[in-house]
Amino acid sequence: MVFSFRSSSRDEDRDALRIIGETVRNRLSANPAAYRLPVDEIEIYAVSEFLDTADCRRLIAMVDDVARPSPTYDDNHDKGRTSYTGDVDPKNPFIRTLQKRIDDLLGLDPALGETMQGQRYAVGQEFRHHFDYFVTKHDYWETERARGGQRSWTAMGYLNTVEEGGATDFSKANLTVPPEAGVLLIWNNMLPDGRPNPKTLHAGTPVLRGTKYVLTKWYRARPWA
Repeated sequence: MVFSFRSSSRDEDRDALRIIGETVRNRLSANPAAYRLPVDEIEIYAVSEFLDTADCRRLIAMVDDVARPSPTYDDNHDKGRTSYTGDVDPKNPFIRTLQKRIDDLLGLDPALGETMQGQRYAVGQEFRHHFDYFVTKHDYWETERARGGQRSWTAMGYLNTVEEGGATDFSKANLTVPPEAGVLLIWNNMLPDGRPNPKTLHAGTPVLRGTKYVLTKWYRARPWA
């Protein structure tokens, strides 16, 4: 069974985010392949070898095909995003299968998931500290509220092992995760009660040697449009 929630008000979104958090938490905690990282500030899990070598190579080629200079959300602490980014084709059979694997892993309705996005970082490129959730006081919130509301969970797959640098740094949780090919990192951007968790502030640190490739999928409180 997968979780689906349909709502339009902010208060009900909080309820949805709380239930989504519980759904995914229970699902991952019962999965022996999912390892909860030992920090108290964030609900964050890792699944090793979620992607095999062939998957990673294929996805890297797809990212290269769509990569463009990364956009940012104004006032969302992500001005320092110097990577290349692009949405992978959601109709591609390989991508559809991968999306289903992630949906099933988390136990969420596919309708809640945004289109998967690939990112490429060359030497010196980074994504400075930012939140994946939306800061609702800013102007972009009304647009995001209308197309699915707040983000709940992030699933990020590392497509290669970077020679040096490129770690994911959760500075407020004292946690740094090095990029390792095939690993899927999953975290809840909310607190257990459905409020945004400021301890999820994180960065993609500068790549010092090599190139970094990742694939990211975000989930919303309501069906994403």
